[in-house]
Amino acid sequence: MLTILGFAMIATFLVLIMMKKMSPIAALVLIPALFCVFVGKGAKLGDYVIDGVTSLAPTAAMLMFAIVYFGVMIDVGLFDPVVRGILKFAKADPMRIVVGTAVLAAIVSLDGDGSTTFMITVSAMYPLYKRLKMSLVVMTGVAAMANGVMNTLPWGGPTARAATALKLDASDIFVPMIPALLVGLLGVFILSYVLGVRERRRLGVLTLGEILADEKVEEKETETVLVGAGGSGDGKTPARTGGAGFGTDAGADGDADDFQGLDQNRATLRPKLLWFNFLLTVVLLTAMIMEYLPIPVLFLIGAALALTVNFPHIPDQKARLAAHADNVLNVSGMVFAAAVFTGVLQGTGMVDSMAKWMVDVIPEGMGPHMALVTGVLSLPLTYFMSNDGFYFGVLPVLAEAGAAHGVSPLEMARASLVGQPLHMSSPLVPAVYVLVGMAKVEFGDHTRFVVKWAALTSLIILGAGILFGII
Repeated sequence: MLTILGFAMIATFLVLIMMKKMSPIAALVLIPALFCVFVGKGAKLGDYVIDGVTSLAPTAAMLMFAIVYFGVMIDVGLFDPVVRGILKFAKADPMRIVVGTAVLAAIVSLDGDGSTTFMITVSAMYPLYKRLKMSLVVMTGVAAMANGVMNTLPWGGPTARAATALKLDASDIFVPMIPALLVGLLGVFILSYVLGVRERRRLGVLTLGEILADEKVEEKETETVLVGAGGSGDGKTPARTGGAGFGTDAGADGDADDFQGLDQNRATLRPKLLWFNFLLTVVLLTAMIMEYLPIPVLFLIGAALALTVNFPHIPDQKARLAAHADNVLNVSGMVFAAAVFTGVLQGTGMVDSMAKWMVDVIPEGMGPHMALVTGVLSLPLTYFMSNDGFYFGVLPVLAEAGAAHGVSPLEMARASLVGQPLHMSSPLVPAVYVLVGMAKVEFGDHTRFVVKWAALTSLIILGAGILFGII
């Protein structure tokens, strides 16, 4: 019964948000509360929620201060050179813009943090998509898939969890997987090219002059200036994404760089502090990888230092915090709402029951192919439950079943990483709410678009792993 109710709860949640019948926050709270009553444990709902909030509080704190830290780094221009290079490549060609989105997301994903990746990618690319009237779900989908492949880095989380759960060395799991992961990343780039060509056919390739001319006609007809990502409405104020300072107006002189979405004259730039900000970020990421301190503490200290050094005057610090307040509130609120969902899933025993059922239904004859089975199961399981639930609850059981048929734990661990491109768009992943929130995309729209492509990317990695003899 718990198994049926668990799957029913997840299905109800997904259907309602994809049909836009409920907002994600409302669905994350109300649906598990209702099913908790169905299970007959409504009296313990408070305990489950408190347990869920307690377990996710460090994640919420990390995201809050990570958004502030990297928001400030975007404001002061730390990532401008990388962004400028991608935008120079993209120009006004929808195909290049989509491919550039994938490349930028993959590069920034090297830090191992999904929220960072999405903040930088959306801040850089959002103005181009809006200006050219491109599909924003293409941007969110491509960014999520590129980040999902890169999320398998040893410091990204899943590999470390698999190593811990099966008592293995993370490098022994990850290094042999590199060829398969590169194939998966190549698959994302190829898919980006295909989606970009589709957008190009729909919109055509425009020059800056043509876009500006169209906008002047539109302004004249409507007597309103509404361009790019949505400025102040006066035709002069650059639009901004999360206070990042990435404008979209071409301005009176039609400067190409402004069109490309990078406001090179924003007041928050700190060119003289470039090396300080670069070294601070390197030290912060190194400390994260080496685990000198808990990640929330590192970002808290990093955000405080970044604000104090770059904006020594308190009014300026308040202005930067206010600029990023919307993103902080939206994401932290979503994380705590997700805590209700995960708390009920785990507290009622639904997760354990679902995992046991999934293992029990595996035919006996599939025993020698448990690595393949694990790779396939990693798609739905990492989508419907947290990485912690999958790697610490399900993977050990699957590995034990594989060991009985001579399948090594290393093969099982590598296979378990296959589902990460799909996992990154799971409603239980806090970073995805940063992505859709900053891109102003409905979560249901993002889900409908990305699931099929992310599943295909995961299967490409699985196929490559089998072909190379890794899995």
